Amino acid sequence: MRRPLGVLAGFVSLATISMPIATADAAVAAGTAAGCRVEVSLPSLTSTGKIQSSATRAGCGRGLFRLQVKRVEPGPDPVVRSGSRKTGRLTVTLACEPGSYYAFATDYRGHTAKSPTAKLTCSPTGTPTPSPSPTPTGSASPTPTPTPTPGGVGSAEENEVLRLTNAERAKGGCQPLKHDPQLHQAALGHSTDMATQNYFSHTSKDGRSFMDRIRGAGFTGGSAWAENIAMGQTTPAAVMNSWMNSAGHKANIMNCKYTLIGVGAAKNSKGQIYWTQDFAAR
Repeated sequence: MRRPLGVLAGFVSLATISMPIATADAAVAAGTAAGCRVEVSLPSLTSTGKIQSSATRAGCGRGLFRLQVKRVEPGPDPVVRSGSRKTGRLTVTLACEPGSYYAFATDYRGHTAKSPTAKLTCSPTGTPTPSPSPTPTGSASPTPTPTPTPGGVGSAEENEVLRLTNAERAKGGCQPLKHDPQLHQAALGHSTDMATQNYFSHTSKDGRSFMDRIRGAGFTGGSAWAENIAMGQTTPAAVMNSWMNSAGHKANIMNCKYTLIGVGAAKNSKGQIYWTQDFAAR
């Protein structure tokens, strides 16, 4: 039996009460040494108030894979919507009823990917909000983009996120992550794209997944990957607090198998910061 994990169950709570002040979301991928990967997104609300989740299967050759969206209930969790296809991207959509949902993808070879639980209130805004205690927004006037650290990877703000991430990992006995230039390129590119085009999602507006962006930045190899995103937190400490108070984000940060990270931070015209962490095991 699977039980709800509370307000911040799973990757993030989707408490859609008016326009959120600070937001966060996470995604995971499972893969093999041969490069086959299956990815699944957290169930979330569309602008029309419906539940939607997607899965992709890439680098595996053609073969059937299935996506199931399940609702958390006492006893066995029922499948409320499912779909299947042979390759590419699969999306399922269903009418929203308030509750807690998660998605599970599997293919005929046994590759799987699963999202933790998302609590949905069925508000049509559909933007995930970490709570309690959301971080106040930044100034309404634009502020300068974080400046790169001379001779290193990333800006001072991005490297402070890395420092805080490694400090948390040390508490759990995990080795520190190294700031990888290609993962940084993928993370910063996604934060910049979200800030410029005014959206918040693991899926780019051109349809790319976070794995597409990581590979597009030139990152090769690897056996496991994950991504955390957030928007609106004004400092590295604030965004880390949001992520560490969400089970799914914390699970990515505290996963000892990851060895590399890329952190990207970019501001929109209103001064709000979009944050991205890309993790990899290699």
